[in-house]
Amino acid sequence: MNQEAPIIVGLDIGTTKIAAIAGRKNEYGKLEILGFGKATSFGVQHGMVLNIDQTIKAIRQALENCYASSPNLEINEVYVGIAGHHIKSLQTRGDIVRNDTDAEISQKDIDQLINDQYKTVIPASDQIIDVIPQQYIVDSLQNITYPIGMSGVKVGANFHIITGDKNAIRNINRSVEKSGLKIRDLVLQPLASAAAVMCDMDFEAGVAIVDIGGGTTDLAVFYEGILKHTAVIPYGGENITNDIKNGLGVLKTQAEQMKVQFGYALADEAKSNAYITIPGLRGQSPKEISVKNLAHIIQARMSEILDFVVYHLKQIGMDNKMLNGGIILTGGGSQLKHLIQLTEYTTGASARIGFPNEHLASGMFDDELTKPMYATCVGLILKGYNDYENDRKSLEENYVKINTSYLAKEQAAQTFSQPEEWEEEATPSTQEIQDRKAKERNASLKNFLDKMKTKIIDMFTEEEDAKL
Repeated sequence: MNQEAPIIVGLDIGTTKIAAIAGRKNEYGKLEILGFGKATSFGVQHGMVLNIDQTIKAIRQALENCYASSPNLEINEVYVGIAGHHIKSLQTRGDIVRNDTDAEISQKDIDQLINDQYKTVIPASDQIIDVIPQQYIVDSLQNITYPIGMSGVKVGANFHIITGDKNAIRNINRSVEKSGLKIRDLVLQPLASAAAVMCDMDFEAGVAIVDIGGGTTDLAVFYEGILKHTAVIPYGGENITNDIKNGLGVLKTQAEQMKVQFGYALADEAKSNAYITIPGLRGQSPKEISVKNLAHIIQARMSEILDFVVYHLKQIGMDNKMLNGGIILTGGGSQLKHLIQLTEYTTGASARIGFPNEHLASGMFDDELTKPMYATCVGLILKGYNDYENDRKSLEENYVKINTSYLAKEQAAQTFSQPEEWEEEATPSTQEIQDRKAKERNASLKNFLDKMKTKIIDMFTEEEDAKL
């Protein structure tokens, strides 16, 4: 394991569960999980924190379970996923005019361009969560993915801005901070899930990530390596469970169990003569539930969710022919039987299940974490590593610039005088090197002043001779 790499922790605050996963990249660039804990979520509905006290208890329970799996683990900062009905997105365009047109476009220019977008006018009750560049424009050149190093007067970009309700964001912050943690960053859940289940080819081919969670279904569409669209659909696994509960007259726990064990997303695949026996309450006779009827209830709600997906794809002009990578289903709700067939029938695009094992090292907790329900949490860790690697790259570039500038000054100082050659001896100490450099600088300065003095004397001497 790469001991120099930091430990990143992802915290997924969901409607049905809260999961905390700590990981570190090994020497092969794969994530090795150091700690994993989860707890049942009670204070969250449709992705929004509605009961802070219960959410704090659930977060602490997940952390305790995470510590139990790795007693030496220390967690202070976390990357947190965010979703909910309040999430919105918009497209903007921004430009800057550079003063020094001879210099190359730098990361500083890009940072200024991005930071300017945080001044975008949005409703007073909302807050910008993230600003994601899509394509850059340098002067008349368009569709540029990486403008750093180029030359130009005007630099612009198209941006995808994600916003959320201030109070909803504040409730998440309070819940996490009162649990004794600090939020390093808030990340939109479908973007985190996409990072966990997608590879580079998927980004280029064009895919739609459909993350079916407990309270919401999150959508993220990518095409030619660009994030084209994000959306939060206000239905998820909890809605299916409630439909079963109300439609069949059973308890919620029984409805959830039936959905997981006997549920079909495609009613045609369910057997007509198969029945589920439910124990009666308080001495009542047992109830028999038709598997076919159960499947019809599940299919009705799943079809509604997929109709929303088709609607959003049409809104951005992304029909099934442009999604060469198809639709990737992930999240806990993606494990319903025959959901792939229903998705392909409804959308007309190919579909598959997205497992978060693309970046995971093998043998992690008996492969428990390779289940789609943990895609968001794994993606949060990857987001943290992306930030870490970008920060490290920026520091290295600044270090090179500082050293280059320092060497240039040293070489310029040495042009005034040629230092005496050192005698061959043992390697001098740091103090000796510093003393010698100080002497060389003093000698150079003295030599320069002597030359100036001589020139001034000669000048006055020539003037006196001319008068005579």
